[in-house]
Amino acid sequence: MTAPGRQWNRFTPAERFLRFSVYLLSVAAIVFSIRTVEVIPEFIVDAPYQMMDLLSRMWPMDTGHYAGGVHHALVETMHVATLGTIGTVIMAVPIAMAASNKILPWRMLNMAARLILVSSRSVNTLVWALLFVAVFGPGAVAGVMAIAFRSIGFVGKLLSEALNETDSGPIEALKAAGAPWLSIFIKGYWPQVQPAFWSIILFRWDINVRESAVLGLVGAGGIGMALDTAMNLFYWNRVSLILFTIFLVVITMEILVTFIRKRII
Repeated sequence: MTAPGRQWNRFTPAERFLRFSVYLLSVAAIVFSIRTVEVIPEFIVDAPYQMMDLLSRMWPMDTGHYAGGVHHALVETMHVATLGTIGTVIMAVPIAMAASNKILPWRMLNMAARLILVSSRSVNTLVWALLFVAVFGPGAVAGVMAIAFRSIGFVGKLLSEALNETDSGPIEALKAAGAPWLSIFIKGYWPQVQPAFWSIILFRWDINVRESAVLGLVGAGGIGMALDTAMNLFYWNRVSLILFTIFLVVITMEILVTFIRKRII
């Protein structure tokens, strides 16, 4: 019980002021954002009608277009995602080892490797694709390079953390026995990080399939180019077919990756 004449408050005056400041700044940020993006109320009111009109144009899907205009692009998308993931493994593993202060305890090398990982993650896949389209020209090569370079940060970061979390016991035993560095890595580090490695690679492959589906919007090959062409020509029944195909591929990849992880991890 509180003493007579005293009132219990859940928050102190400083906490109440801080909460009020956070609410005020949040409201101000929302108002400023709405004014900056120039929301047009008429378009928002008309959006449901436009959406219904667009859906009516998308149905029925032009299934006959799949063999001639979608299948090849879909296969190319899978190749882009797979080759990009393989390229990521080739580049990310050495960088992850360099970023791990447990593998290579050299501070400058660790910092340089981590800078590479951060740089890779800070650039969106579409931006990487635009860069490589300018270098290699439109096509699947630009898509493969964009997927590979974008994934380095993801794979390298998680793999370096897995290396740092390994148990030092087996490592010290191998060093005491006079084992060379390569044997220490293969016999000491690899068995501990192998489950995490395959889990990271499979998860990233799944993500890359989804990301490669839209790279064609900027000319980097794959089914995105077919989608962009159909939208530019207002073939909405083909757009719905392509979107449905992408949806099926994503669901299939989710099931496949889950099955593979259960089998090998």
